[in-house]
Amino acid sequence: MPEATLRVFIADDEAPARERLKELLGDLASALPTEVVGEAQNGLEAVERLPQTRAQVLLLDIEMPGMRGLEVARHLSGLELAPAVIFVTAHDRYAVEAFELNALDYLMKPVRASRLAAALGKARDAGPPAREQLAKASAQAREYLSVTERNRIHLVPVRDVVYLRAELKYVTLRTRAAEHLIEESLVALEREFAERFVRVHRNCLVARSAVRGFERAAEGGDEPHWNVVLEGVPERLPVSRRQWAEVRLLAKDG
Repeated sequence: MPEATLRVFIADDEAPARERLKELLGDLASALPTEVVGEAQNGLEAVERLPQTRAQVLLLDIEMPGMRGLEVARHLSGLELAPAVIFVTAHDRYAVEAFELNALDYLMKPVRASRLAAALGKARDAGPPAREQLAKASAQAREYLSVTERNRIHLVPVRDVVYLRAELKYVTLRTRAAEHLIEESLVALEREFAERFVRVHRNCLVARSAVRGFERAAEGGDEPHWNVVLEGVPERLPVSRRQWAEVRLLAKDG
């Protein structure tokens, strides 16, 4: 019985590298049938184009302009039909060590046909990488947060986020223009973006750069006695007594 054709998407900022991968896929076609269903020359293009292709495997360069490969993979992992990912690298020693530690597959350039065949077979069987694996392998904080709706990915620049507030199993992401719901842990977001955000309450992080001051809130019991005033949004968010000592320093620093 013939083997099902594997749908492959290629993302690499160098055209010769993309052509090389396509040539290798052609050489492997008799043993491992594949179809290249899309290409991208940078990370933002990959996030935009791949969801519509129903690609099963993504051959993804690590270092690309606009968005690095690991961040691309993290955004795509939110898709209902997320692709398996094979990273491609020329010299990123840290990434290779991180991939091996977190069981993520990678190819070294120049890519060899035998190694590509083995990686494709493994990817077909293993499926998409877990978000946790990708997060642990990432050395840098993301530049975007992603909202996945109807198999499309909407990217929100982290620099535009005013606050992140946990509500049940979701986190509300608020910018000056809109709000979105994302399925991420507030604790993990705080750890990743510690330089950008500060915790004002057990369920809320605010952008340090957006803090414009504080207003006194009604006293009573254990209720917070200060609210934080943020640039660009009407909400006044409560500051817990536990966090007040750290948060109040932002006003002095500003």
